[in-house]
Amino acid sequence: MNLNESVAIVKGIGPKTTEIFHKIGIKTVRDLFYYLPRTYENYQENIKIRDIRPGKVVIRGKISDLKTKRAKRRNFTITEGVIRDETDAIAVVWFNQPYRAKQFEEDKEYYFIGNFEFSRGKYQLQSPKAYLAHDIDKTAKNGFRPVYRASGQFKSENFARIFSGLRGEFSKIPNLLPDETIPDFLKITSRNEALFKAHFAENEKEVENSREYLAYEELFELILASNLNRNENSKLKARTIKFDQKNISEFVKKLPFNLTNAQRRATWEILQDLEKPTPMNRLLQGDVGSGKTIVAAISAYQTALSGAQTAILAPTAVLAKQHAEGLSELLEPFGVRIALLTGATKNKSLLKEKLKSGEIDIIVGTHAIITDDTEFKSLSLCVIDEQHRFGVNQRQKLLTKTAGTGFAPHLLSMSATPIPRSLQLTIFGDMSISILDELPKGRKPIKTEIIQEMDSVDILYPKVRETIKVGRQVYWICRSIENESEKKAISVKKMTEKLEKVFPKMRISYLHGRMKNDEKDEIMTRFSEGKIDILVSTTVVEVGVNVPNATLMVIMNAENYGLAQIHQLRGRVGRGNAESECFLMIENETEPSRRLKELEKSTDGFYLAEVDLKMRGPGEIYGSLQHGVLDLNIATLTDTKLISVASKYAKIFAKNSENMVKYPELISCIKKYQQLTTLN
Repeated sequence: MNLNESVAIVKGIGPKTTEIFHKIGIKTVRDLFYYLPRTYENYQENIKIRDIRPGKVVIRGKISDLKTKRAKRRNFTITEGVIRDETDAIAVVWFNQPYRAKQFEEDKEYYFIGNFEFSRGKYQLQSPKAYLAHDIDKTAKNGFRPVYRASGQFKSENFARIFSGLRGEFSKIPNLLPDETIPDFLKITSRNEALFKAHFAENEKEVENSREYLAYEELFELILASNLNRNENSKLKARTIKFDQKNISEFVKKLPFNLTNAQRRATWEILQDLEKPTPMNRLLQGDVGSGKTIVAAISAYQTALSGAQTAILAPTAVLAKQHAEGLSELLEPFGVRIALLTGATKNKSLLKEKLKSGEIDIIVGTHAIITDDTEFKSLSLCVIDEQHRFGVNQRQKLLTKTAGTGFAPHLLSMSATPIPRSLQLTIFGDMSISILDELPKGRKPIKTEIIQEMDSVDILYPKVRETIKVGRQVYWICRSIENESEKKAISVKKMTEKLEKVFPKMRISYLHGRMKNDEKDEIMTRFSEGKIDILVSTTVVEVGVNVPNATLMVIMNAENYGLAQIHQLRGRVGRGNAESECFLMIENETEPSRRLKELEKSTDGFYLAEVDLKMRGPGEIYGSLQHGVLDLNIATLTDTKLISVASKYAKIFAKNSENMVKYPELISCIKKYQQLTTLN
């Protein structure tokens, strides 16, 4: 069976199933084999009710005394019953699942999987999954069963049936990696065995061994992509931009503030890179408010001093405008010519003529910079702000603006998302990294507090009034835009209406991602000019303008956000010298998660990034940011042993150019990773 063939050729997969599979990313036979179980249910571990203890449990028994009642809350039901085995009985409850009352036959045995805990004044099994014991005994090998992520009506059982039909095909799967790159310590040493054990495991040990092999394979691909990128980038030529010590020193002396040690170090690393005949490929990462922009400004000034041009790409028109204004204030007194190019720019054709003739030293803008008719005389430095906001093709379009000159531009990517060291070694292994781990003097840590929704009137509202009274401003973050589709998530529009009633004398506006760009720009401009007291918004403000006057951030339904995302949102305040606060609002009676508690005690983005990596995995942190490029299913980037060994073998493999022809499937697989940071 050819792994690259369409999944439609697999027996048992018809047109409808093919359509479902395409929606979840299963397009080829290879995609199907790598659609691994989300988890496993171990029915070997079922216990007698007399031995039950609080926590997750598996029990086998019969159920009776089922009844459903309506709670005081509208449209809320409680279904209760009793589960018995030969040793004892326990109470069971389901919330908002009234069908459970008619689901079971009292004379049949079922397996129940759920949490046994104290609630509503007694111990009970809470909303367990339930399966007919006869079915489990028939389908679970040695009482061990894989559970696949369902898609609509296509359930885990449907996946299990398809894989059962493919059982004899697994032995035909060839190894992806060369034999000499597979370390001895792996318990499984072939891809076909690893995939087979993943889908047909009989115990936890087999799962562990198969996942270790597949995790190694995944890390090898990722690290190999970085090595190949580095090799290719080293063949490119760039203009050398000599360090002008006299002018740069004079500029730094005249800044209205002192550079932090981290800013000095990062600037020196970049200036050294610019002197090299190969293009710089550097990532400048720093926590929110760490001063990345001034580092980019010095780099652009050095480029201008050498007679070359810089393009600075920002994700929004408001942010581009802010960058242009800040750079003009800093650099125009030194004779640097700066222009802004966005969709709203007037006389674009005249501006582009000046850019082409070399009359503009630094162009700051949005996607308008990468249109086909935007040409440069001597583009030598590209700065991409919040680089994860741009797709691979958009970044590449900017880098190709020097096509035909024989030179590639130097690239400085900037990100306010701190990257854990393990990710630096893998995803960005082909990039040099500069880190800003200090905040400028005068910046105060943001005080963060978790509050329950019912405490809003007593704690939050007075704080909002106090903030506005002293002339400061407030961000109020909501989950949804308009519809109440998300459970318990109030929309931006409804929250705005509510706040207008609570604070009738305050100027309140809302912002969300579905608004037109010019509408969003207008709202953010008014907020930055102090014409709005409370801005109710979705996470569209996560990467926004610098509003030092905003000192209070409220994040509703905080438990539904990722740690890194809340940290980014929180970074919208605390950008001036005034003390700032962030309230993380959770539902009434909800216990704060570890994620929120970590945010409450720390404002160190690098520490929080490591915590987030351990808790949620790289796919959660960077999968969405990189538009799915980092789609790791198995690997844990905290496994330093696997990373170290994969790095060693990947480096050896990349040195032999014959391998690019010898292992076509491997080279094809790593292309998605290569696109992440490649320059060419």
